[in-house]
Amino acid sequence: MKGTVAFTSLGCDKNRVDSEVMLGILSKSGLTVVAEESEADLIVVNTCCFIKDALEESIETILEMAEYKKTGRCKGLIVAGCLAQRYEKEMFLEMPEVDAILGTTAYEEIAEIAGRILYGEKNIKQLTDINAPMTEEKGKLRMLSTAGYYAYLKISEGCDNHCTYCIIPKMRGKHRSRSIESLVEETTLLAQQGVKELVIVAQDTSIYGRDLYGRPMLDKLLKELCTVEGIEWIRLLYCYPETLTEATIQTMAEEPKICHYIDLPIQHANDAVLKRMGRKSTQLLLRQKIEALRNAMPDIAIRTTFIVGFPGETQQEFEDLLKFANEMKFDRLGVFTYSQEEGTPAANMENQIEEEIKEKRKESIMEQQKIISAQYCEKEIGTIKEVLVEGKLPQENIYCGRTKRDAPDIDGLVFFTGEEELLSGEIVSVKIKEASDYDLIGEVFYANESCQ
Repeated sequence: MKGTVAFTSLGCDKNRVDSEVMLGILSKSGLTVVAEESEADLIVVNTCCFIKDALEESIETILEMAEYKKTGRCKGLIVAGCLAQRYEKEMFLEMPEVDAILGTTAYEEIAEIAGRILYGEKNIKQLTDINAPMTEEKGKLRMLSTAGYYAYLKISEGCDNHCTYCIIPKMRGKHRSRSIESLVEETTLLAQQGVKELVIVAQDTSIYGRDLYGRPMLDKLLKELCTVEGIEWIRLLYCYPETLTEATIQTMAEEPKICHYIDLPIQHANDAVLKRMGRKSTQLLLRQKIEALRNAMPDIAIRTTFIVGFPGETQQEFEDLLKFANEMKFDRLGVFTYSQEEGTPAANMENQIEEEIKEKRKESIMEQQKIISAQYCEKEIGTIKEVLVEGKLPQENIYCGRTKRDAPDIDGLVFFTGEEELLSGEIVSVKIKEASDYDLIGEVFYANESCQ
């Protein structure tokens, strides 16, 4: 198959992994991947519609890409991912510019669909069972779209939690894990390509392996991944506090390659709101889990996310959340205003909160968190941190990078100077001299080749 293809990936890092698999498949089929949509014979948009803003971004991007049928050389527009899965019945009627759709578990058939479009076929709909097992071979197909020194490792698909605000189980199916062996093999291939930092992702990483092995096996998986030569940092995202095991916490504390960093999507801390959300945690459980993490790893950076303005959230319930956040003093915190998603139980709940109130509550938490974050950053002055170099700002002659306490794209940065020329992906020691609300400023203390 000859031709060119351009790719746009929207939404989360789990979606990015699917996009990388599709890129690899298309490249191996003979298509040339190009950065400019105007030069592409085919354009693929991997969509997200988790919340209203993501849905609108996906629609806008599809319409924008469709313009290249008029102004560029585009012969076909393929829409993949969550939007295609969720609105497969409406897609061709509402967006006649689209030539093919691929559901969330059909993306490995992208080459076949691309070929059919290039031969002139239109209105192709490729959907498969959303509960289909994950393919063990997919990791071998990936074309990385991240910087070459870090990559995401998607260890499972789908979700069994069925939170009342979330549409994901209807689009991604039940929780299905990949085998430990296939994930170690994929990690080995990534390391051979120069990847140093591995970021573990899934809808719910903490229950990894429960479907395959009869119990959560994240601890076992982490130990195996730590044996892969070349991988220096391993980072955990999206661990639900309800199912995060003591064995996983202990493994994090014992294995030097595992960053003392964790993302816990708590969403709320008031028991009544948690119950309406369909969450299985309580504020007591949350406090106990956070205490366990900090006891095992006093230097751990804990990131979490909150949803404010959930249906029926009273001022008192919100203040309970605000107080909890102040007492827990999370290292990293993100806040979403509740999004009323079609097809979810919460969308039909009474006492929907006005947008203005949601925004005010979000602002209140973020203002509080800004002070907490600044205090954390201030404490780092005078310390020496291992920093993974991300790049250089040539005009200022300043490098930027991340510590083990900072995940790609979502957390703060370290800005620093150095006498020697540094390459992206190097790990160097930086002495922190100054701090802002979220970022650190310093200078290279000495360079080495290991994060240990």
